[in-house]
Amino acid sequence: METRLRGLGRCSCAFWLAVSFDVLGLLVLMLGVFGDFFFYDFLIYAGAIVIFLSLIWWVFWYTGNIEVPATELEDDVGLLKRDRGLAGAVRRLSSRLSNGIRNSFRRNGGVNSGRRSEAPRAQDRGEPLQLPVTLPMAPCADVHTVSASVDGDAAPVSSTSTQTSAI
Repeated sequence: METRLRGLGRCSCAFWLAVSFDVLGLLVLMLGVFGDFFFYDFLIYAGAIVIFLSLIWWVFWYTGNIEVPATELEDDVGLLKRDRGLAGAVRRLSSRLSNGIRNSFRRNGGVNSGRRSEAPRAQDRGEPLQLPVTLPMAPCADVHTVSASVDGDAAPVSSTSTQTSAI
């Protein structure tokens, strides 16, 4: 026999948290609306946010009190799987295949073995070793920088360049 739940249901803690958030949010909101404070706008926003956050607790309370009969849960949690007919044959075939694949990964050191598989290096595969490319930078003679003019080294300016000065 199943006992009937009365009153608040299973999740009374979530219910009381939702009610307390609603009362606190409404109190802060009304204090911001009717109170003579220089930070009234903060109180109005804070009250609205607290009331909005109470929705989380209302959703917890509501979803915690949903009752689903065991006959509807059979397929979801695997209580009484019906292995009859075409659906049962497909279920058995699927479980055999997935168990076979899972066991082959475990035997071969795959995903669930706990060992870390490393990719083979280029030397182990017989491929030539590739070195990174480095290019030397040669100094350019006609590069004029701001730091050179700040240091007092007046660089010769060509007649084709545009000169600018600080304001």
